[in-house]
Amino acid sequence: MKLIRWGEPGLESPGLVNQAGQYVDASAWGEDYTETFFARDGLQRLAGWAESHLDTLPVLPPGVRLGPPVARPSKLICIGLNYADHARESGAKIPAEPIVFMKATSAICGPYDTVIIPPGSEKLDWEVELAVVIGRQTRYVSEADADHYIAGYVLHNDLSERAWQLERGGQWVKGKSGDTFAPLGPFLTTADEIPDPQSLDLWLSVNGVRCQNSNTREMIFPVRYLVSYLSQFMTLLPGDIISTGTPHGVGMGMNPPQYLKPGDVMELGVAGLGISRQPAIAYAPDFGSIA
Repeated sequence: MKLIRWGEPGLESPGLVNQAGQYVDASAWGEDYTETFFARDGLQRLAGWAESHLDTLPVLPPGVRLGPPVARPSKLICIGLNYADHARESGAKIPAEPIVFMKATSAICGPYDTVIIPPGSEKLDWEVELAVVIGRQTRYVSEADADHYIAGYVLHNDLSERAWQLERGGQWVKGKSGDTFAPLGPFLTTADEIPDPQSLDLWLSVNGVRCQNSNTREMIFPVRYLVSYLSQFMTLLPGDIISTGTPHGVGMGMNPPQYLKPGDVMELGVAGLGISRQPAIAYAPDFGSIA
């Protein structure tokens, strides 16, 4: 099952992807894809409802805006340097334990939304990532049991302002949390459709030029380990998102480094999770609501 949310920012309605690959309006379902939805066995209930309703749901018109497929989660947790080749291009050591940082949930936007280059930003970088959506309260779980706590997976572009991340002191969160720095989607693919999250191709292009091209088998710390590891330090709530790191090919690692500028267009994908596309533009004070 594939879940979407559609409509204007902050006013999204639930939707699904039907058997023909069309986006359909599931407003009649009556629940948004929130923490409460996941906590109350929402995926199982939705699947039962969809069995008898999916074929009759209205197809959404072409060009309708897609929002992030999960309504504002309580946490967006990211893993740094989780691919050895990315660690090497960053000039960093291979981590002995996962590097964990948070990304403000206000950074979350839709998969085709415009990415805003903030005032003063000169080193905005791209990062294609596989993200995990937690399905139920997760605390002190084992790696062997981690699958039972995963609702599904979603495509994430972990945009990063490298100067703010690395040159301004403190933790990475400053360079990771700008508005529109976390495009998610186009859809959430439920875990039953991704039997092996460690065998997924992922890629990213800028202006039609392929920059990142790898497979999740190259992760240092696999998905199940990360869910278990994080649950030892914090309770993961239903709908929380864990972004599992990016492979090599980021702008910072190029010679010379290349960063996003107004007019650039990113396109990215993970096998089974669709393709997203974000143009980049400079900040203007009249943008209004973006999430």
